[in-house]
Amino acid sequence: MSDARTELLELILEVSFERRKVVLASGRESDFYLDLRQTLMRPRGVALAGRLVLDMLAEGDDVAAVGGMAVGAVPLTSAILAAADQDAAHAGLLGFFVRKEAKKHGLGRQVEGPFQSGMRVALVEDTTTTGGSTLQAAEIVQAEGGDIRRIICLVDRGEGAKEAFAAAGFTLESILGRADLPV
Repeated sequence: MSDARTELLELILEVSFERRKVVLASGRESDFYLDLRQTLMRPRGVALAGRLVLDMLAEGDDVAAVGGMAVGAVPLTSAILAAADQDAAHAGLLGFFVRKEAKKHGLGRQVEGPFQSGMRVALVEDTTTTGGSTLQAAEIVQAEGGDIRRIICLVDRGEGAKEAFAAAGFTLESILGRADLPV
């Protein structure tokens, strides 16, 4: 495990991991909770997460933009863009976010930011369980003409998201997985 990955895991376990019964967004019950906003709203968490995902992006298909479903993907998207600003090879990377429904005012957009039809994109998420919200974002981005090349999350809880993405023709990539957590 890289030093940055180890440090990110330690931070997540310190500030974002709780062992308690909760009902997740998917409706499933779990014995542990991950609130990665607690990690992604700290300078070190932003730096580590942004750098690790940017490094992962550098190893695959070239993408022009990163983004995902609001609210979960917004802090991670910002972290990736901050890391890209420090890396000349990725200085042109753009970000976007997807609304659950189009705005009722202004331009009525559902995909916000400098997203354009035909753009090669990576969808990002902080935590995946079943993959439902990111799959919803994928449908919206594709309907708007986006070419989804990657799906990346910080932590895959190992509860069906990988299989759900595979069924939809995508591969889920993660920085950390269930085996990294004390569950």
